Amino acid sequence: MEQVTGARTIELWHRGNLTVAETDWLAEEVPVALVYNGISHVVMMASPKDLEAFALGFSLSEGIIESPADIYGMDVLPTCNGIEVQVELSSRRFAGLKERRRALAGRTGCGVCGVEQLNDIGRPVPPLPFTQTFALENLDESLKKMRDYQPVGELTGCTHAALWLDVNGQILDGREDIGRHVALDKMLGVRSRNPWHNGAALVSSRASYEMVQKAAMCGIEILFAVSAATSLAVEVAQRTNLTLVGFNRPGRATVYTHPERLR
Repeated sequence: MEQVTGARTIELWHRGNLTVAETDWLAEEVPVALVYNGISHVVMMASPKDLEAFALGFSLSEGIIESPADIYGMDVLPTCNGIEVQVELSSRRFAGLKERRRALAGRTGCGVCGVEQLNDIGRPVPPLPFTQTFALENLDESLKKMRDYQPVGELTGCTHAALWLDVNGQILDGREDIGRHVALDKMLGVRSRNPWHNGAALVSSRASYEMVQKAAMCGIEILFAVSAATSLAVEVAQRTNLTLVGFNRPGRATVYTHPERLR
């Protein structure tokens, strides 16, 4: 079988035929450490692809940087236990990071794990403006094409996707990962390097509070999720002026907050 980044083959057995092994694909899951100016800040379990985009998107969505220009350099280095992404921050942004540095290990599974104080969960996010509109009928075709941006997911059934749509519902780009937060960070990193300001984000997962907060931190006004939203996600979306839409299927959508952007 041809090698695929983020997936590997394994022998396994199926019920009803436990005497004959078959070859199938598994999604890779590796520890990825984000190291800022030589200091390890967070370790995430992630797919080993598009890691520069992940580091950039994470840095933006966590408020570590204000723009890609705050990063002077980046290196992705394999280690004996996983992968390090070494990020060189401007001295001003690194000083700010040291002031609010916290242990964040485990964020892939839970947005609260590793936060030193409960107050950090409600990190202030400036309210979003109301500059975007989106016709819900333009979402239908994008939903059908989401799997095109999950090559590892097609092989393994084990990834989430995050896409950026223009106002006409055309997919400009997308990224996948075993973790829904990481997939979103990767897409946010890609978006930050492109002149994509008008449009909306679409994620293949549920919408947790952290997904909403990450989107709002990066100036995204409209977030579509394939599954449900949590109560805290709705509270954060309401507070930050983000339009949050769940249970998106062709011809179906549940709008939780700020429907005035939709038509």
